[in-house]
Amino acid sequence: MRVSIVQPRDLGKTDIDRWRALQASNPVFDSPFLSPEFTTTVGALQERVRVAVLHDGPDTVGFFPFERHPMGIGMPVAAGLTDAQGLVHAKDVEIDPHWLIKACGLAVFEFDHLAPGQPLLQAGHSRHPSPIIDLRDGFESYIETVKVNSGKTYRSTAYKSRKLQRDVGPVRHEYGIKDLAPLRTLLGWKTEQYRRTGRTDRFARPWIVKLVERLLATDNEHFGGVLDMLYVDDRPVAGHFGLRTGTTLAGWFPAYDTAYAKYSPGLIHHLAMAEKAAATGIQVIDMGRGEKEYKEKLKNGEYEVAEGRVARPSAGAGVHWMLRVPVRKARGTVLAHPMLRTTADRALKTYGRLRTTIMS
Repeated sequence: MRVSIVQPRDLGKTDIDRWRALQASNPVFDSPFLSPEFTTTVGALQERVRVAVLHDGPDTVGFFPFERHPMGIGMPVAAGLTDAQGLVHAKDVEIDPHWLIKACGLAVFEFDHLAPGQPLLQAGHSRHPSPIIDLRDGFESYIETVKVNSGKTYRSTAYKSRKLQRDVGPVRHEYGIKDLAPLRTLLGWKTEQYRRTGRTDRFARPWIVKLVERLLATDNEHFGGVLDMLYVDDRPVAGHFGLRTGTTLAGWFPAYDTAYAKYSPGLIHHLAMAEKAAATGIQVIDMGRGEKEYKEKLKNGEYEVAEGRVARPSAGAGVHWMLRVPVRKARGTVLAHPMLRTTADRALKTYGRLRTTIMS
């Protein structure tokens, strides 16, 4: 087996077609974050993106997109933004992970949402659930499951939807929007949410805004950006921007106008989004790893993703261990214990309120 390292822009039509064929051959690869369009779009904005093309004799048997950082540190494409990471490869192909990262010129490869069944997966890597909305039996079947598993939430959401319409005006939902104005409204809500909860504002980085805008403009049978919004009396109150394959919608950036928070517009929106998505052929909405209350209320299944690193003996791997591993372990300890997680979340929200007050 041999490896060719290329920039995304150097992939030809034959490469893209082969990547899509490999992706379609295994359901675990059915995530837009593992699609060639995602890597090529990020690669047009970030020079550090590379793709390892794996060859076995005359056959192309895999694609491994990654970012190459100083000291041989490797990370997933658009690290920190993606909910599925790793290789797209042929079934039954044997790939030694240490051989692969060496062939890529890396000392270490770190990940936090590694897709199942990856050659990079090792015994010491931690596994985490990634909640999904499974629509394979249809939207009505999904709703019946929600009524059983989260009956109180469903009834409360239906009541708040009716109350919103009585108090404010008629509700409508638009799916597959291509205009930039609603997208910018959504990103504004998301920025406010990041600041309010003490998180880093991803959209303070111009390249991420450009990435989202370019992905919104992308739309083919295999991949596309999906923007949908919930309106009340023609005013936007909640929305979401995500990415899709032909059958999977990846949840990415949901947000709502806090002026309508008492009506739970996020839950109203998610149920409307699931119905419209199912009507377009979406079978799974992957809400992504993370302990969020709305995910627990809406999920009817889950995937599993892994977190960890693959390293080979080197100075770069040693530096990476000192800088990243203890922090990741501490973070994992906090997230694994509800009391610690709640305390940390409250501290971040307090910080966010103070920061907002100071900046206003």
